[in-house]
Amino acid sequence: MTASNTILTDGSGRKHNYLRISLLEKCNLRCTYCMPADGIALSPKASLMTADEIFAIAQTFVENGVDKIRLTGGEPLLRKDFPEIVSRLSSLNISLSMTTNGILIDRHIEVLKQFKVNKINLSLDTLIASKFHSITLRNQFEKVIDNLHLLLNNDFQVKVNVVLIKGFNDNEIIDFVKLTQFLPISVRFIEFMPFAGNEWDRSKMVSQNEILSQVEDAFSSDEIQKLEDEKNFTARTYKIKGFQGNFGIISSITNPFCDSCNRIRLTANGKIKNCLFSNAETDLLAAFRNGESLTDLISQSIQNKKKVRAGMVTIDEMDDPAKHFDNRSMIAIGG
Repeated sequence: MTASNTILTDGSGRKHNYLRISLLEKCNLRCTYCMPADGIALSPKASLMTADEIFAIAQTFVENGVDKIRLTGGEPLLRKDFPEIVSRLSSLNISLSMTTNGILIDRHIEVLKQFKVNKINLSLDTLIASKFHSITLRNQFEKVIDNLHLLLNNDFQVKVNVVLIKGFNDNEIIDFVKLTQFLPISVRFIEFMPFAGNEWDRSKMVSQNEILSQVEDAFSSDEIQKLEDEKNFTARTYKIKGFQGNFGIISSITNPFCDSCNRIRLTANGKIKNCLFSNAETDLLAAFRNGESLTDLISQSIQNKKKVRAGMVTIDEMDDPAKHFDNRSMIAIGG
C-alpha cells in the first residue's frame, strides 16, 4: 500500500480523492437553512487561509491522491483574489469545480472559462421571485436566472441544487423537474439537514420517498427512467424520457450514501472535517504556519471518520439536538 493510500483511506476502506475547499465564510445571500437568523461570528481575516496557503495545503492533498477539488463558501466569488486562487489550483492535476449562488457569475465567467472551471453547482431553491426573497432575504432572483442561462450558453455543465423544506418549496418539485425538459441541467433535490442555528426538525424535511411519490404522480412509470449513479455518488439520478436534463435526490437523512463517501472538507480557516455532520475538526492551517508536516494530521482525521454520518446511524439520533448543535452552521462549513 502506498503512502497516499494510507493517508486518504479510512478504517472502512473508503478512499478520499475529493476535497471541498471553502474560500470564505461571507455570503451575499442570507438563506435561512444555511445561516442562522442572527448571523455568525466570522473568523478574523488573519485566521483565514491566504491564496498561497490554499494552494500549498491543496497541493499536499493532491500529492496524496486527491484528484478533484470543489471551491465553495460562503460565496466563493466574493474573494477578491478568486482569479489568483483558481489560476494556482488549475496548475494541479485535478478536476476543478465550484458551488455558487450565481449572483456574480457574469463578472467572473471569463476567468472560469480560462481555467476550465466548467462544472458549476448553482444553488436555487425556488422558481418564484417572491419566495426567493423570503428564503434569501435579497432581491436577486432575476440575476441568478440570467446567470444560469449565461452558464448554459457558454457550455458549462450545470447542476441546480434545491434544498427542500416542507411548506416552503415542496410544491415546486414538479416545476423543477419540468425545467429539465428544455434545459440541459441536472436538478438535485437535497433533503433539509441539521446544522447549527437552522432550526432543523424532521417535520420540515421532504424525504426521498416523498419526492419520488410526487414525480410518480406527475409522470407515467414508462416516462421515469432511473439513470446509473456515478461512482461515489451523492445524488440518485433520474430522467424523464425525452427531457434534455435530469434530476437527482441527495438523501443524506433518509437514505444516506456513506458507504461510498470520498469527500473531505477544508474550511476557510484551514480546518478539515472528515464528515459534513461531524463537529470534530483538525487544524491544518496552524500546523502549516508552524512549519509542521500535514500528512499525519490528515491521516488521523481520515482514520477517525465514522462509518455513517459522524456516528448518527438512525434518524432518531439526528432528532436529538445534542448530537449536532455544536457543529458549524452550513455557511461556515462550505457547501
